[in-house]
Order: sequence, then structure tokens, then C-alpha cells
Amino acid sequence: MSKYVVAAQLQLRVGVLGQSVADFAELVDKLVNRQMVRDLDELLDAIRLTAKGQKMAAESGITLEAERLRLELSPEIGGAISAFEWVDEKGSRPILRKCPRPLQQVLDAACFPLVPYVNRIRGGEFRFRDVRVRLAPNMAGDPSPLHGQGWLHPWTIEQTGEQKADLNFHHTSGEWPWNYEARQEFVLDEGGLSVTLSCRNLGPGAMPCGLGLHPYFPCSPETRIDAKVTDVWTVDDEVLPIEKVPAEGPYGLENRLICGQGLDNGFGGWNGEARLSAPDWPYHIQMLAPRTSFFQLYSPQQGGIFVAEPVSHANAALNAPEIEWEKLGIKVLECGEAMGLTMRIDVIPR
Repeated sequence: MSKYVVAAQLQLRVGVLGQSVADFAELVDKLVNRQMVRDLDELLDAIRLTAKGQKMAAESGITLEAERLRLELSPEIGGAISAFEWVDEKGSRPILRKCPRPLQQVLDAACFPLVPYVNRIRGGEFRFRDVRVRLAPNMAGDPSPLHGQGWLHPWTIEQTGEQKADLNFHHTSGEWPWNYEARQEFVLDEGGLSVTLSCRNLGPGAMPCGLGLHPYFPCSPETRIDAKVTDVWTVDDEVLPIEKVPAEGPYGLENRLICGQGLDNGFGGWNGEARLSAPDWPYHIQMLAPRTSFFQLYSPQQGGIFVAEPVSHANAALNAPEIEWEKLGIKVLECGEAMGLTMRIDVIPR
């Protein structure tokens, strides 16, 4: 019997399911090899104590700092970012939108992960090969389930340091009929923030998958975005796609004002770059998402914030026939296979 099978069985026995099997197996190795435990009962007690410490750390949050940048994470609240700030002699300024402290609701967060799909599933139902998947709505006021499971559940801390933190989420099959584990890796440096989100299918069988990140930016009437996209999907009153058209006129994203624009659309043909600026910012922002060609933009009419999401697939892509999934960005993961998406936010002083 492999150490990973043993580790999985121990996880079930002590109720520690948020950590990846590989990392849990490494913890068990350390406890045994350092002779910190002498028998199974001591091993189980040590695992429970370690898990309790990780949970306490997750509940209290994580803070990373690098020069003028500060990042705060709230693992218990959907693995969310609860602050990303510029700090100088004048105080702190929110790079991502300012959140309540302590963060209590994920929809008040500065950014949260989208896994294992992004945006909406029309009617909460799709078919994959011989499996019919039915999902209940998961956000008040919206009839379509959206953004997967990760944003609605606590994440556990795998490791953390002064400028790096890794979070993990384990999903057990239910309405979404596949097991998977997701991971977020945060790295803060003096130039900006890198977030890598990944998902590994744990079966049974193949699983469709998509990933995204949901950062909120503060904005004023003079805030601008500059991004190159080729196509946009118009949407109905339930923010579900109607038609794919050229991204021109009111949908063009090249060097345009972005606050209060009344947009909630998905774009295709993105080159993976977006530049953000405002006259009162002491910096400008460059967002990079290599090998990511879909982009979701939300700019509510009332202004104040906008959302610029790097995403791996189009809105409601799971409702399309499977033969169309590849061009719409859905990836089918075989059991044990993983995919990832990285967002880099460069904060460049003026």
C-alpha cells in the first residue's frame, strides 16, 4: 500500500480534508522520521494538533509585505484576498478595492478564486459524456450557479512566509460529481503580486475544468483600461451570452474610461495583458495572464469599482456541445491531471 493511500485514509480518520494528499503524506513522514511519535495514537494526536494550528492561522489571516506593498489573505473566507495595498509616508492606498476588516463575506473581498469553472452555467445543468450534472444556484438573486465551489468554502494554509503563501481546497464529489483539489500560490515582491491557481482532478474519471481569478479594482470617473481583445459576447438580463460580436464601439477596451460603464461581458481573443491607470494613483498597474485568451469585465453603472478577470474559458461554455469546448477554453482533465492559471499584477511607480 503506497504512502499516499495511507495518508488519504489517515486524513479521513482525523477529519483533515483541506490539505492535499501529497502534503499530508509529507507531514506524516516528518512526524515519524523525527521520532516525534511512537505509535498510531500519538501520530493521530499530532496530526490533529497540527491541523488545529493551521485552522487557527487560517482564521486569523495571513499578511505578506514587500517594500511598499502589503497583501492580506483570508483563507477561511473562500481563500480570498482581503487587502492589497500600496503603503508610503502618506499611509495606505488600496490597489484592489478596500474591504471590511475583518472580512466576513466573500462578495466583499478584494479577489477570490474561480474553480473548477468560471462565470455561469445556464439552467444549472450540462452533460459531459454519460454524466448529467445538475447544480443549484449558489448566489442570492442569480438563477444560475456560478464560479464553482472554491469561493464559497474555507481554504487551508499549506505554507506561509514573509512574501509567500500557499492555500489548498479539497472538494469531495457531490452536486459536482468529481473530487478535486485546488491550490493558490501567492508570491509578493517589491514589484507586484503573482497568484497561481491550479486544480487537479482526483476522479472518478475525466472532469471538465476551468479557472479564473476575480480581482476588484477601485475606480473614479478618470480611471482607464487598455487591453486588446477581438470579440465580445452580448448578454441577456441574466448575464448569459446571446451573441459573439467584434469588440468594437461600446465594447472596445483600448485606452478607454472604465468606471461606471454598465458592462458585464466576456471577451475573447485577449492577448493576456491589461494596463490600468488613474491620474490620482501614484502608480499604474499592468495585469499579465500568460496563455489566457478569455477576459471577463464587470463595470457597474453606479461606478466605484470594476472587475477585470483573467479566465480560462467563456461564460456558459459548459452548456455548449463538448465538441466546442476546446475552442471555448474548457479543458478535460483525466484523473490525476492538473491545469493552472497565473495572474501577475505589476505595480509600477510613476
